[in-house]
Amino acid sequence: MKKLLLIVLLALAFGAQAQNTLSLKEGEKPQARLADVAWISGCWRGEAMGGQTEEIWARPSGGSMMGSFKLMEQGKVVFYELCTITEVEGSLLLRIKHFSATLEGWEEKEKSVEFPLVKLTADRAYFEGLTFERVGADTLTIYVGIEEKEGQAVEVKFPYTRAEL
Repeated sequence: MKKLLLIVLLALAFGAQAQNTLSLKEGEKPQARLADVAWISGCWRGEAMGGQTEEIWARPSGGSMMGSFKLMEQGKVVFYELCTITEVEGSLLLRIKHFSATLEGWEEKEKSVEFPLVKLTADRAYFEGLTFERVGADTLTIYVGIEEKEGQAVEVKFPYTRAEL
């Protein structure tokens, strides 16, 4: 469990920069709409963090996109995430809450981890410390900046292929 807790200590809190993740500069607030990131929608499966990963994103509706993440090792769930992307003041905000395999929340009840939009291109959505990259119609890569035990910032790559629900 310690390994997982360290993994979710995102480097954005420490201002870490990596090759594929960015930090928001003071005073910046890029303009964007949910339709600009609708390409994230779908069921995605891959391998990362020593296990099998699954990420499912619904198309924009009701002013948000809803997503979920699951990490499994040896056929058992290690942890989950519930995610939303919403329009906030003309930009986008990604929020994540983490849960154990038994759905015990990691963050306080009223808290979530927030990733404001930093930059948007045709095939990349850069949120602070987390980037979605559309590699092809059926390939998605997500990069997450994390802080390791020694305080070193690293970037974790989550390569996905489109899958059936």
